[in-house]
Amino acid sequence: MSSDPAAAATLPAPHPHKDGVPKLAIGALGVVFGDIGTSPLYAFKETFVGHHPMPVDQLHIFGVVSLIFWSIILVVAVKYVSIIMRADNRGEGGSLALLALISRLTPDQRRSSYLALLGVMATALFFGDALITPAMTVMSAVEGLTVVEDQLSPLVVPIAIGILVALFIMQTRGTARVGAVFGPVMLVYFGTLATLGVTGLVNRPDMLFALNPYWAAMFIADNPPVAFFALGSIVLAVTGAEALYADMGHFGRGPIRLSWMWIVLPALMLNYLGQGALLLDTPLAAENPFFLMAPEALRLPLVGLATLAAIIASQAVITGTFSVTRQAIQLGFLPRLRITHTSASAEGQVFIPVVNWTLAILVVLLVLGFKSSSNLAAAYGIAVTGTMLIDTLLLGVLLLTVWRWNRWLAVPLLAVFLLIDGVYFASNLTKVPDGGWFPLVVGAIGFTMLTTWSRGRRLMQERLRESALPIEVFIKSASSAAVRVPGTAVFMTSSPTGVPPALLHNLKHNKVLHERIMILTVVVDDVPFVSDEDRIGTLELGSDFYRIIIRYGFMDEIDLPDALKRVENCGPKLKMMETSFFLSRQTLLTSDNPGMAVWREVLFSWMMRNAESAMDFFKLPTNRVVELGSQVEI
Repeated sequence: MSSDPAAAATLPAPHPHKDGVPKLAIGALGVVFGDIGTSPLYAFKETFVGHHPMPVDQLHIFGVVSLIFWSIILVVAVKYVSIIMRADNRGEGGSLALLALISRLTPDQRRSSYLALLGVMATALFFGDALITPAMTVMSAVEGLTVVEDQLSPLVVPIAIGILVALFIMQTRGTARVGAVFGPVMLVYFGTLATLGVTGLVNRPDMLFALNPYWAAMFIADNPPVAFFALGSIVLAVTGAEALYADMGHFGRGPIRLSWMWIVLPALMLNYLGQGALLLDTPLAAENPFFLMAPEALRLPLVGLATLAAIIASQAVITGTFSVTRQAIQLGFLPRLRITHTSASAEGQVFIPVVNWTLAILVVLLVLGFKSSSNLAAAYGIAVTGTMLIDTLLLGVLLLTVWRWNRWLAVPLLAVFLLIDGVYFASNLTKVPDGGWFPLVVGAIGFTMLTTWSRGRRLMQERLRESALPIEVFIKSASSAAVRVPGTAVFMTSSPTGVPPALLHNLKHNKVLHERIMILTVVVDDVPFVSDEDRIGTLELGSDFYRIIIRYGFMDEIDLPDALKRVENCGPKLKMMETSFFLSRQTLLTSDNPGMAVWREVLFSWMMRNAESAMDFFKLPTNRVVELGSQVEI
């Protein structure tokens, strides 16, 4: 245990995965690949009969399959699986983890501020995507009922809403038990995808020629405007690629790559080839090629299996939203929110009520407003392609300034990625009038809230530091003048220097000091986990004053009573029932020279008032906490 709070913590090794690689690979099918695995339900259909329909002939079928294949290879297999997944932040992935990694390894302050904006944009777009994915996948699966029986069409929306409402209610009790079957169910699902595809290829083996990039080039050259609009639907085949990186911490790089190479990639491509083979013989099947591939007697069971896969994909997105929200809170981009753990054994199983019910309401409104997966497809894709484009920009910084790859290799590779991501993003922008505005509005709201909280929090800390009294001066003057009373007082502060406002107010109003004073600061480092040996730093200040810094990673669970039990070099062991915790609650005042726009000050103040109390967030004993108010101008 370090005795110097200013000492940088030794970076811990990635947290180990206890299960074997095969078991983790099966588990990854249910969490990592749910989104991209359900893409065959709608990607091919939307390309031909969506908002920009195309002729169903050999050139267009072969061209679309070729573009899907090479997009999956270049975007998913090369960019994400082969390169970006190497950029783990002590085992964790995702845009915020990548941002934290780059910021830690490249301390350039100006560059870090631009990178932070990119990371925040990616996070905001993720929230937009998290709203559309459950609605899109569940609607696409339930619409299979209309293939079985056209008269069931009026039931599609009610059934989809019922499934989604049940899914969000289920979050309150946790998904650890049912989560155990997600992997095996998705294994059956991917096996079914492959089987359906092989059945189609047996009838039309010439469909394999579509893997030749020649057909992609011919498709684009034949009618560039049609091809450009088609890309907005073709990209739906790679939605969920970012999940491979974001969920890396749950399963590890090896198991995810194993699942991708040997199960997911072959199953997806066989299925797309099978859908293409079906359309070559039956162009009218473009209305819903996925379900029409199956024999009539098996279509209803296929609808059931596809619906299970859609539920699992939606569950993965919801769980990912909770995880990203917690990361954003720990890294200082969101205020404290109530977080409950739904599993005693799985640390990552968390539930955030306000996020869950906000998602539930908006997803149901999406289904009611758009009414079909085809309409939802117009809103789908912008958030995903935007996130992919930002990941490529962050990857560029990583390759050129951190890993220092040979520029002759890195620059052409990045140019290819930027070209692909840029064209896909531009194509999706054409969907804005038809529904693409929705994820952009959600992303803009999310970006505003994330940046407002980060900026306001930084301004508030600066003002507090400016007015803070040096701790040495305070101890010298207060120790001799104030009456010392039995017990230990812990004063929490966000600043590792100066006197906490709560300590000043306590002395001013109560005229006493406890016989032992601990000034406690919680620091969240730019790593996902901090080892127990590096968690606590202590510094004796004299006159029974101690400064304590407790470090956490942005994926760690914060539990201050548990950490304080292990504090050493500060006198006797702490006993919670003999310790008082003093917290400061700030009230914002309007400044004559505000640090940000007035409307943002109002928003920041509202977010502060509605934040979870520090007592609950840090798990402090409820009957041992005293809150003292102070006023701050920012």
